[in-house]
Amino acid sequence: MKAFSLAILGLALLAGCSTQKLPEYSNKALKIQPLTSKTLVHVTYLNTNQWGRVPCNGMIYCNNGEAVVFDTPPNDSVSFLLIDWIEQNLKAKVKAIVVNHFHNDCLGGLNAFHQRGIPSYANQATIDLAKSQNTAVPQNGFTGVLNLKIGGNTVENRFLGEAHSKDNIVSYVPSERVLFGGCMVKEVQANKGHLGDANLGDWPKTIAKVKAQYPEARFVIPGHGKWGGKELLDYTMELFKAEGE
Repeated sequence: MKAFSLAILGLALLAGCSTQKLPEYSNKALKIQPLTSKTLVHVTYLNTNQWGRVPCNGMIYCNNGEAVVFDTPPNDSVSFLLIDWIEQNLKAKVKAIVVNHFHNDCLGGLNAFHQRGIPSYANQATIDLAKSQNTAVPQNGFTGVLNLKIGGNTVENRFLGEAHSKDNIVSYVPSERVLFGGCMVKEVQANKGHLGDANLGDWPKTIAKVKAQYPEARFVIPGHGKWGGKELLDYTMELFKAEGE
């Protein structure tokens, strides 16, 4: 019995992204914080003229030695750092990078993933917009819904309408009940932020669709600022409600 228990323990230690407490990381360019036993938030920084140095959220889902990253850091050097950290500390192979929309805080470091042979996925509209902006371009497009298998579990990526941009999607990990909303979702008490590519009239309608699509969501991660629960969806709907009336 003792030998059997030791064998099980050994297997647990070898399996990447186990149910043990996930590690954290922090330096001036990159912070990584566990959210659930298999999801983490990565925070990087974008230098802007209007708002200064802006923290940007992305997500990592790790399961059975495989990982998927949602949104890149804003440049390749921090993306390489993120990939290396996942491989070394989570003992996982990054199987995919999913881009939320075409702005630089989502795909600025995409070429680093491509150089490591990691396939990238995005709404087809994101690919078209990225090409028109002469930026890094995701490799694989989808319309509607894309399901990815990571370590045997499904991750959903879905376009539900225009909001912060005409191409923005959301990503959901059913097993963890974690929703990555990206920049269409605002932290509580946030202002409206960058609206240069927004559809203000559709924004609250799209958030309502997100809320209806994922009623079981336990955690909601916005593109910037503090994550929480579905109160972020409610706040965002109210913030833009007058625009849609």
